[in-house]
Amino acid sequence: MDQTALNPQAIAELVGSGMLAEDAASRGLGMRLDAIAPGRARMSMTVRTDMLNGFKVCHGGFIAMLADSAFAFACNSYNELTMAAGFATDIVAPAHQSDVLTADAVELMRGGRTGVYDVRVTNQRGELVAVFRGRSYCIKGKQVVPL
Repeated sequence: MDQTALNPQAIAELVGSGMLAEDAASRGLGMRLDAIAPGRARMSMTVRTDMLNGFKVCHGGFIAMLADSAFAFACNSYNELTMAAGFATDIVAPAHQSDVLTADAVELMRGGRTGVYDVRVTNQRGELVAVFRGRSYCIKGKQVVPL
């Protein structure tokens, strides 16, 4: 398929479905790709019992992983292989068993081989749980999925 014949939204959707099919880690945690567009992605996950720490709240690593996955889908939505160059996560509120967490990733800047993305993680009541900032690095000449 000729990528130049597809519009940017169609490319993002093909990348999203292709990436999710190969992403055993995100699928294993029950993550769902709810929306994708050029430079944007929304993923969600329900907090399970096996995600709780000793204080009976969701382990921060799972929250960060949800944000990181949304970041990965957003920065790869152009079908150029893009990796994380670094990220930071601030957890601002606990998540509890059965909470549905949603990570909304938004591109702030993309130029040359780098990009900056912000991700907000909220619960089912719209309450902020975490904020994440990711820096991306594009590996030129590579595609995420063949088009």
